[in-house]
Amino acid sequence: MTICVFPGTFNPIHIAHLKMAQFVLENYGFEKVIFIPSYIPPHKQVDSNLAKHRYNMVKLATESNPKFEISDIEYKSEGKSYTLITVKKIKELYNIQDRLNFIIGTDAFKNIKTWYKADELKELIHFIVFPRGEDKIYPSDFEGYDYELVNCEKLDISSTALRKNNNNGTINEVKEYILKNGLYN
Repeated sequence: MTICVFPGTFNPIHIAHLKMAQFVLENYGFEKVIFIPSYIPPHKQVDSNLAKHRYNMVKLATESNPKFEISDIEYKSEGKSYTLITVKKIKELYNIQDRLNFIIGTDAFKNIKTWYKADELKELIHFIVFPRGEDKIYPSDFEGYDYELVNCEKLDISSTALRKNNNNGTINEVKEYILKNGLYN
């Protein structure tokens, strides 16, 4: 099975996340995109009490597409979500011998060298990098990393902005979940 993983904070998941996943399904021929909500992202300040809610929102957002799957691999760890550990577990779980395909935005990819054991990631991951905001990627900065920049329309929806702006940009099920649980007030 050819898969692509989409790890993230998803605080909350929004339409751009879903469009990115659908884009790779349609343009790369993957059979499945696996969303992996982090428990505690190492590079962001996130309320760990929201981990269950973020997981549930991703589940709601992805359940209508049979080619989308959610993994609880980071959620069950109940600790910091290090990409290297997750990637090794996913590769073992799905018996992947080659590099793991991995969706990421330029905003996160530009900081890849600061990630936990980043040099080891070079050998394990093929990064599919989506444009975000004004972030630019310069090849000389990422020597040794296996990545490609996706040539598509920028999908600039920010989870931060959504939390402050009535969650416009989320799908209805997620918006209802946020309101029902009094999140991001």
